[in-house]
Amino acid sequence: MVHNDTNAAPAGHRLVVGRDGLDALIAALQGDGYAVIGPRVRDGAIAYEPVDSTADLPIGVIDEQDGGHYRLNTGPDETLFGYTVGPHSWKRALYPPRQSLWTAARDPEKGFTVEKPDDTPPRQAFLGVRPCELKALGIHDQVFGVQPHDGGHGAPQFTDQGYAARRATAFVVAVNCGRAGGTCFCTSMGGGPKAEGGYDLAITEINRNGWHDFLVEAGSEHGRAILDALPGRRAEVYDVQAAQAVTDAARGQMGRAMVPDVAGLLAKTLEHPRWDEVAKRCLSCANCTMVCPTCFCSTMEDVTDLAGERTERVRRWDSCFTLDFSYIHGGSIRQSTASRYRQWITHKLSTWHEQFGTSGCVGCGRCITWCPVGIDITEEARAIHDSTRGDAKGTDEGRA
Repeated sequence: MVHNDTNAAPAGHRLVVGRDGLDALIAALQGDGYAVIGPRVRDGAIAYEPVDSTADLPIGVIDEQDGGHYRLNTGPDETLFGYTVGPHSWKRALYPPRQSLWTAARDPEKGFTVEKPDDTPPRQAFLGVRPCELKALGIHDQVFGVQPHDGGHGAPQFTDQGYAARRATAFVVAVNCGRAGGTCFCTSMGGGPKAEGGYDLAITEINRNGWHDFLVEAGSEHGRAILDALPGRRAEVYDVQAAQAVTDAARGQMGRAMVPDVAGLLAKTLEHPRWDEVAKRCLSCANCTMVCPTCFCSTMEDVTDLAGERTERVRRWDSCFTLDFSYIHGGSIRQSTASRYRQWITHKLSTWHEQFGTSGCVGCGRCITWCPVGIDITEEARAIHDSTRGDAKGTDEGRA
């Protein structure tokens, strides 16, 4: 619901609730007509799916992440948000992997009749949006024309109407991070474990001296109205200080760090031999782009039944790692794995700034975790950085 700070509620409107307060929050959102989407354990990972109560959340679950490695483990018994991020991102709800644009059917009298699908946007409430994911939503708002671009780029020329409609009806409940994962590097990308705006409500989970509380802060007038209806008590100074200590601890646990001025670095090293080195490991599987919360490449398909009676035009996710993505008449422009990896990382970290006035990376670390061979975007940038400075140190310095 909130895309900027112009709708923000007055600062300091905070409430301390227990688990019953979060159940009341879910119930209140459902009563307001929202389908509540939140974190659940599914097939050994954290997935974002419909939830009806806190009993559906990953209670007592934490994740273990490294390059090409992901496991769920047992954490503190009562913790609801002890994980960091899984393979899913919130773009699935706002920019679905498959969208039907129109269908056509043969009519004996009228020829083909074309119909558009029902484009009424669903009312969705996102429960558990991490600060890095919140930043990714803001980036997509610029990409899809919901907000003006940063960096003096002005208002967007085009708006994706489907994305804009779904975004306008979304209610965002952010969750501040109490721990960082092994592949997290949000702080070096200008973010952090604490949400700084763009939410309706923000939650910080606090475990202290046997007490298990949730500090909930309103970020919009709608969020404040929901918050006022929850059972709880007004937050005191010591509650706010305890919540700050939670995110401060996470800030000091980053598993990775991006090199400074990576945009300028990559712009000057398009012919660096490191691209061929990483290509020897890269499988061009596109996992990194599929799990990325900001990648938005797509393709169009026209599908016709065998009888020729019905056809459908579909937009679906695609990836710059596929050979056909750069296909034009005569063949694909980027035929080598090295050129496709270079296209991805330089767009993500460098030329994205020219298009949208911001980086295309939020430091969530998903691309590192879900790469089958453990290719690390921070390590690759570090290797190029160190070689250009004549630095003989190993690339392990890319780790925090």
